[in-house]
Amino acid sequence: MSKKTIAVVGATGAQGGGLVRAILADPSGGFAARAVTRDPASDKAKPLAQQGAEVVAANVNDKAALRKAFEGAHGAFCVTFFWDHFSPEKEQAKARAMAEAAKEAGVKHVIWSTLEDTRQRVPLSDDRLPTLMGKYKVPHFDAKGEMDGVFRELVPVTCLRTSFYWDNLIHFGMGPKPGPDGTLAFTMPMADKKLPGIAAEDIGRCAYGVFKRADLIGKTVGIAGEHLTGAQMAAALSKALGKTVVYNAVPPEAFRKFGFPGAEDLGNMFEYKAMFEAEYCGARDLAFSRSLNPQLQTFAQWLEANAKRIPLG
Repeated sequence: MSKKTIAVVGATGAQGGGLVRAILADPSGGFAARAVTRDPASDKAKPLAQQGAEVVAANVNDKAALRKAFEGAHGAFCVTFFWDHFSPEKEQAKARAMAEAAKEAGVKHVIWSTLEDTRQRVPLSDDRLPTLMGKYKVPHFDAKGEMDGVFRELVPVTCLRTSFYWDNLIHFGMGPKPGPDGTLAFTMPMADKKLPGIAAEDIGRCAYGVFKRADLIGKTVGIAGEHLTGAQMAAALSKALGKTVVYNAVPPEAFRKFGFPGAEDLGNMFEYKAMFEAEYCGARDLAFSRSLNPQLQTFAQWLEANAKRIPLG
């Protein structure tokens, strides 16, 4: 019986790479991985080919190349990376190109890696969150959420709402930092509210679980590994690192003024998650996430494997 091909956009990235590896790790699962990447000769793409993935070249700005990459595929995983360019408009152009290419290629099941459009709960007229770039509250959320409707209109889609990557502690500069007295502080403007988090690798594994479930076509689902307060995360970090880590619960307005690229966006994001803790956590059910991915990691399990990779500078 021939395998169903899943075309994976962003196959060398965090989410897409996790999905390709999940497919390859299940040779009897009935699926084959087609890794879609800008550069098949890159250091990240070559190992995927060596492990058994079909690797094809396509740029998400090029609809014709995407359509070719999607041809003959049963499924397509579509994801964008806002932090490459900080442009909601570029994000949406890429999303539309993927949705249209998937439609033209006749893809039967698309997963769109998305997030909430925060303006549905905090309209632009609502000053609880500052309006950014003239028409967004949380640009990297709203740009994705706004495109859910485009995917639904064009293709059979599951909208997959992801969570905060714990890997951000390694790659995004969000790990603990030493204060003036040398004590490590984990900074986040969430007060005592819980943050849904997940290992980036588990997003790909959960996506693989979604592709096995035709009943999820047309649905919006959310995933997380754990819902934790900043204090709980700091305690877990202390244990894993063998050093005291305190939780520095700065106000969102202070976080927005930190001055790094995207600080205002992320400040609004954390404040939104805190404002709507019950709804945001409720949309990311842990038991459902584990049903998609029985290997789902807790924060402590992720730290056991990754604590040494977190820069503490």
